[in-house]
Amino acid sequence: MSRIRRPLVTTVSAFALAVAGLTLTTGTAHAQSCSQAYLPLPDPGCQPGDLNPDVTQSTIGSTICVSGWTATVRPSSSYTTALKKKQIVEYGYTDTSTSDYEEDHFVPLELGGAPKSELNLWPEPQYGTKTAANKDTVETKLKKAVCAGTVSLSDAQDAIITDWTTALSSLGLS
Repeated sequence: MSRIRRPLVTTVSAFALAVAGLTLTTGTAHAQSCSQAYLPLPDPGCQPGDLNPDVTQSTIGSTICVSGWTATVRPSSSYTTALKKKQIVEYGYTDTSTSDYEEDHFVPLELGGAPKSELNLWPEPQYGTKTAANKDTVETKLKKAVCAGTVSLSDAQDAIITDWTTALSSLGLS
């Protein structure tokens, strides 16, 4: 799977957001509502995923493959909790208890996801058959494969964005 160039992704994402009636300003998407129809994935019109430009295939040895690195870029809980409350409303969840959701990085930090981008953070339900805990297991396996050199960073990112529930099998890891 070839890597799509970041300027093209940015342009295509901005166009898709505009078509969906959203606006892109300073790295955030603003929506009146996001659909739950995509669960266990986020609504791609609201959170298409976003990448950390500091994490590339050539920098994984000094970023994601270093134990504890994600703690150096993880946003504060005050930031993510405030965002979670806003996005619970945007998704129209009837359960508004913040403890029932994980403000999750769609492209995980351990695979080079953008730490504070609203395009990459969403309130993932902690209930259902495919939960945040299930996704965490997939993320860990993908990071190990990337750091072992058996999967490229871009292929792992693309697999997560396409569908985290099938990412491992699509890369021959399950």
